[in-house]
Amino acid sequence: MLANSPITGDLVQDATIQDVPVQDTAAQVDPMRLLIIEDDRDAAEYLVRAFRESGHVADHAADGEEGLAMALDGDYDVLIVDRMLPKRDGLSVIGELRAKKVATPVLILSALGQVDDRVKGLRAGGDDYLPKPYSFSELLARVEVLSRRRGGRNEETVYRVGDLELDRLSHRVMRGKDEVILQPREFRLLEYLMKHSGQVVTRTMLLENVWDYHFDPQTNVIDVHISRLRSKIDKGFSQPLLHTIRGAGYMIRDGSRT
Repeated sequence: MLANSPITGDLVQDATIQDVPVQDTAAQVDPMRLLIIEDDRDAAEYLVRAFRESGHVADHAADGEEGLAMALDGDYDVLIVDRMLPKRDGLSVIGELRAKKVATPVLILSALGQVDDRVKGLRAGGDDYLPKPYSFSELLARVEVLSRRRGGRNEETVYRVGDLELDRLSHRVMRGKDEVILQPREFRLLEYLMKHSGQVVTRTMLLENVWDYHFDPQTNVIDVHISRLRSKIDKGFSQPLLHTIRGAGYMIRDGSRT
């Protein structure tokens, strides 16, 4: 059924979320970096938008394998994991993270809300369990508690390479004194490149982490976006930062060497 989002007024097709007004908690807690592992695209898009408009950074993975890879690669404050996921179920994802000594707090979201289901989820390594349907305000409060227990994150929220600066929380990019206006995909591309500054980033890495492709679609989508990004961050500046490494990939680095 269609539920009206309390944040944007948009219609969201998801019967599992009880929409209630979101409290203004951004001034009370530090911004969090969250990963939402949820295969329901409408529900995931709603949560990503809601968390971002509450002042937090929210990434999304659409299946268990992608979610596991992102959770292992990124430094998140809290993971929000659905149990019933394609490719790899949520409890398996949590178990693998715990086996690899990843202690990031996990809140499990699931339509499986019986006592036995909740106990199974917590014993699998979950830190909290919220059955569907749920209200966003309660979800936000529970996530904040888990983040406080962790004691904050260590990963940078601002990336800098030379005079290029990317703020992951405000989604603002500056080159020197000039603001660079990027589209969402361009921002994600630049964020990934800057996270790996000084390292060669291959096309496969970009396809998997920026476009969520686990195969080569045989298109020039990367070349097009790299060209657009280069024109926005390097054009008009004497020192280029975005370099093509022939036969290998791309690199963001401070310097004019190619």
